[in-house]
Amino acid sequence: MNNAILMSAGADNIDFMIHGIISYKLFGQTVWITTSHVCILIVMLLMIALAIAANRAMKHAKEIPEGFQNVIELMVEKLDGVVYGTMGKIAAPKFVNYISTIFVFILLSNISGLFGLRPPTADYGTTFALGLITFCLIHITQFKNLPMKQIWTDMCSPLPPWLPIWFPINLISEIAVPVSLSLRLFANVLSGTVMMALVYGLLSKFAYFWPGALHAYFDLFSGAIQTYVFCMLTMTYISQNYETE
Repeated sequence: MNNAILMSAGADNIDFMIHGIISYKLFGQTVWITTSHVCILIVMLLMIALAIAANRAMKHAKEIPEGFQNVIELMVEKLDGVVYGTMGKIAAPKFVNYISTIFVFILLSNISGLFGLRPPTADYGTTFALGLITFCLIHITQFKNLPMKQIWTDMCSPLPPWLPIWFPINLISEIAVPVSLSLRLFANVLSGTVMMALVYGLLSKFAYFWPGALHAYFDLFSGAIQTYVFCMLTMTYISQNYETE
């Protein structure tokens, strides 16, 4: 078994799979630390380092920003603008930190392929966990902000609440939210990972400079688009449970 954290590919070994690195026993079951866990840890450490650097930069902030301070303020301003523009002034203050965090995490995960890592978002366990968090937030805000009568009416829509024929279908659509969110992100990132592994594996003798254009599309462009789509859908689902201004 190839335990490398970095993606490896060769003429006889095209490797885009998840591999176990360390195993240990827990309650009689074998639990593996995989390449996905290690790559997630690397992304998290990078985020922590960025947060520490940003905190120090803002402690010594200048009235006219420059350099790293300018980058941080631009990032925060743009993320705040997207969240407030989508969720409104009522919901946005409660979720701006969460949305910004998952935006940075998913974006760094998606573009980690540029540095030879296997993107953590190419593991369905990662994207499904993100989808479950969104699913929980949707229904926590729903039960917190909407009366039970309105929730029941929405679940029976488009028919009247005393005729709940559509309730099973609407229930299935609600349960499908984390699955659809996670599969969309997972499938798009995994397809790019597989494509790049095939390019390097089958054309290794000719893959010197031109695959950079493919990396720009699969890792940067597609990765940024999928990050935006996941966060936008999360904000839309959550903000539906708040009154519009």
